[in-house]
Amino acid sequence: MKPADPKPYLKIGDVARLVGVSPSVIRSWESLGLTRPHRTISKYRLYSPEDVKLLKRARFLRKVRGLNAPAIAQLLKHEVPARKATNDGSGAIGVHLRQMRIQHGLSLARVAKVVGISVGFLSALERSHMSASVSTLRKLARFYKTNILDFFDAAESNSRLVPSDKRKVLEAGPGVRMELLAWGDTVMEPHLFRISPRAGSGESYTHEGEEFLYVLRGELHISLAEAEYRLKPGDSFYFESATPHRWFNPGRVETQVLWVNTPPTF
Repeated sequence: MKPADPKPYLKIGDVARLVGVSPSVIRSWESLGLTRPHRTISKYRLYSPEDVKLLKRARFLRKVRGLNAPAIAQLLKHEVPARKATNDGSGAIGVHLRQMRIQHGLSLARVAKVVGISVGFLSALERSHMSASVSTLRKLARFYKTNILDFFDAAESNSRLVPSDKRKVLEAGPGVRMELLAWGDTVMEPHLFRISPRAGSGESYTHEGEEFLYVLRGELHISLAEAEYRLKPGDSFYFESATPHRWFNPGRVETQVLWVNTPPTF
């Protein structure tokens, strides 16, 4: 007998009945980045038990606390646990962070204070119970004198061809998915960024090198020092990484960006 799937997926109608809201409400929450259901080849939404739990929390905040959808999204950004993506090394981020801290002989309190985050958050991050924003990951990478590339567990070289289902993936905070397109002994660090509505990098950050962006889908708002830019599909953008920069998706659909750093110092 074939064993039961330990993590069954539900269709949107079933989830709507369990949560107690209409399918249209669930779709509107998805547009704000509250949940990212799996998609079948036919584009049907499939929800995991973790998705259902999150949606129930959103319904509670709406019904009991009277929050509107944007307020719910903002609040849950600080509550959403890390989700491990398939075919990736995202679950190893916490392991890497803990190993680096121990190798340096440092306490949680010491690292948290220097980086500017709470001890509880760092502890949860090391146990892979929470995910960190791009800016926070960058601060941790700088503290340990490394770069975010190491968090992908991409030390080995790769062949010239990287099939789409073999990409290394990093979930960088709620709503930001970074897919590494090449790794190894390279002079460029190419990613495909998938950014949910209203999700973004967090605070401004800097590092060495230069960056090239090409917007494939959606829109991207990027702040570069004192300048503000809004990129649309087909727009490209080039800047020096040492300039403080932050970004977010201002639209209502997922933004997809081909993002290249050189050298691999991100």
